[in-house]
Amino acid sequence: MIGCLCLHGFAGTPKEIDVITKHFEKKKWLVYSPVLPGHDDIETGLKKVTYKEWVYAATVAVEELLKRCEKVYVVGFSMGGMIASYIASKYPVDKLVLLSAAAYYINPKQIVSEVTGWVLEGIRGSLDDVELYKFYREKIKKTPLVATKEFAKMVRQLRPYLDNIKAPTLIIQGESDGLVPRKSAQYIYEHIQSENKKLFYFPNAKHYIWFGDEREEMLKEIEHFLCDMPGEEAK
Repeated sequence: MIGCLCLHGFAGTPKEIDVITKHFEKKKWLVYSPVLPGHDDIETGLKKVTYKEWVYAATVAVEELLKRCEKVYVVGFSMGGMIASYIASKYPVDKLVLLSAAAYYINPKQIVSEVTGWVLEGIRGSLDDVELYKFYREKIKKTPLVATKEFAKMVRQLRPYLDNIKAPTLIIQGESDGLVPRKSAQYIYEHIQSENKKLFYFPNAKHYIWFGDEREEMLKEIEHFLCDMPGEEAK
C-alpha cells in the first residue's frame, strides 16, 4: 500500500488542500492530512501552541504511515512544506512534494497586498472563487501575532535541514505568489542533496496554485512525479 502524508499551511486546515488529498484518495492510497495543533481554532488555539507541536504532530503521522505502508510520500504546502522537508531529512520517505513551500516566511504586508488585489479583481468581475478571498480575510483578522512569530521561528529552525534531504523531490512554485517569494523555491532546490530533484514554476499562479487555471497541470505534474507515469497516462 502507498501512504501519502499531506500537510496544510499556516493558519489553514486540511480543507485548503482538499484538491490534492481527494485526487490521491481516488487511487486507494492511504492519504492522511492531519489538523496541525491549534489550527482547529485559529483565533484562540494558535495562541496556545508552539511550532514544535506542529512538527511533532507531523512526525507522529509519518511514523504511523511508515509502519503501515510499503511506500510513503510526503506533500507539504506553504508552512507544511517546511515541516515536510524536515520529515524527509529525518525519515526514509520515498518522495517529497513541496508546494509554495515557505523557506522564507510570509510577510504580513504581503498578505494584505494580495488580498487587496483579490478585492480589485472581484470588482472587475474576474475573481471566480470568492471563497478564497473570504478565507484569507478571515486569516488576517484571526491569526494571533504570537502565532506568526512562532511560524517565523519554525522557518529559521527548520531551514538548515534542507541540506540533509536525499529523497526525490518535486518543488512547485507560483511566480505570481504574493506570500512566498520566488527565491524560496530556488533556495530549496539549491540546498537539498537529492540527485533526483525538479523545480517547476507556474508563471501565473498565486500562493494557492490549484485555485487558478493551472490546477489540472499541477495535479498532472505531481502525479507524473509520484507515479512515474508518462505524461499521457498521468492525465
